[in-house]
Amino acid sequence: MNRVVRFHQTGGPEVLHLEEAPVPEPGPGEVLIRTRALGLNRAESMFRLGQYGTDPVFPSGIGYEAAGVVEALGDGVRGLNVGEAVSVVPSFSMTDYGVHGEAVLAPANAVVAHPGRLSFEEAASVWMQFITAYGGLVDLAGVRPGDTVLISAASSSVGLAAIQVAHKAGARAIALTRTGAKRQQLLDAGADEVIATAEEDVPARVRELTDGQGARIIFDPVGGTALADLVTAAAHEAHLVLYGVLDRTPTPLNVGEVLFKHLTIRGFELFEITTDDRRRAEAVAFVADGLAKGELTPTIDKTFPLEEIAEAHRYLEAGGQVGKIVVTVPGT
Repeated sequence: MNRVVRFHQTGGPEVLHLEEAPVPEPGPGEVLIRTRALGLNRAESMFRLGQYGTDPVFPSGIGYEAAGVVEALGDGVRGLNVGEAVSVVPSFSMTDYGVHGEAVLAPANAVVAHPGRLSFEEAASVWMQFITAYGGLVDLAGVRPGDTVLISAASSSVGLAAIQVAHKAGARAIALTRTGAKRQQLLDAGADEVIATAEEDVPARVRELTDGQGARIIFDPVGGTALADLVTAAAHEAHLVLYGVLDRTPTPLNVGEVLFKHLTIRGFELFEITTDDRRRAEAVAFVADGLAKGELTPTIDKTFPLEEIAEAHRYLEAGGQVGKIVVTVPGT
């Protein structure tokens, strides 16, 4: 038998259960993976709560990221081998595939060879965060040497990835965090400057750090009332890339600033990249190059055993982590 994470109704972490199920057979174009580690993201929390873009179909699986070993291949799968270490690029709906379990199916186009130098825990922490950061900063905003990049929620796994992606492109990364409690950790993680948004005047501090120019790229998963300060902190012809909505309160927007600064405000989802064959291949190549050169390194905050999947979700929602939360599977 095989244990998988399922839930039968939306709600808090308590709705998650480990349930026994037969080991699935891979169909055409599918890969069966015996997992070793699972990456946890805000997306899973939102999906479980019924606040994601796709509603769960019950009983529902869950999970976008996993690393492990290929156990079987479906018809037509090329370029992968049984016994090969692999990880999963989020490029599918959780209503079709949920990869949080011991033996799980994934579409072959979402499975990539295990990045060298990484543990299974690190490999389960790579693709969601680094491709999200790559998509927003490189693919959409065209980050370039000398740019100043403002990164909201900088202690999240994507925020830390964005610091590294900005540096890989030769840009300066300014980390935004609510209080100064994580300041030193963010500096240690590579942030060039840190602004505590609840304690400092964000636009004034950005002007000071940019000689009055403002930031050319703003990478934000929060929205809400804080977006007004980010618009004010933006440089002329800046790009504001919004990849989440952690704060669902109405956003005040100074349309005059948007107009006269010639700002581009763009919503972005990872799946714009990962469901497009060309863009996904370019993103995977960018991240793989950064991993190989040591320019990109996943940061793991804490690991939980599979039996504590609900507790891992509680820890995620508490918001105290700096980096990725990983769930380990027996046999690691």
